[in-house]
Amino acid sequence: MADSLLWPARAFIYGHFAATAGAPSAADVARHFGLTVDEAGALLRALHERHALFLEPGAAPLRIRMAHPFSAVATPFQTIVAGKEYFANCAWDTFGIAAALHAEEAEIRSVCAASGDAIRLRLAGGEVMSSGALVHLRVPFAHWYDDLVHT
Repeated sequence: MADSLLWPARAFIYGHFAATAGAPSAADVARHFGLTVDEAGALLRALHERHALFLEPGAAPLRIRMAHPFSAVATPFQTIVAGKEYFANCAWDTFGIAAALHAEEAEIRSVCAASGDAIRLRLAGGEVMSSGALVHLRVPFAHWYDDLVHT
């Protein structure tokens, strides 16, 4: 697969997430770039190998699971922007979604990993409104890719 398509494909994937709150399929990528589905699959695998996205382990056909900060699967971490609900991979990524979308206003819904209690935050004017919530990252950054789904 030509490296010249890697970054345009990544931009297409992120644009698709931003517009639809979901991941494009390999067929969507193929259609957009005039590729076969197999060629699009090779492109997705190349992006996965470069940590530009994360494919669903063992899925056939290939499916995008994550394009940080976006999650293609439902999670307990959501960012609502302009009425559209985006799933994040973790609490930290809820803020990343707001940033990626350049959202000045957003609602963040999460859960406390220790207690299971609901956490609700609001962003207004690009600032987090005071809530007293703290973030604790249980897995050191250096080990996030050891088991990315768990992290």
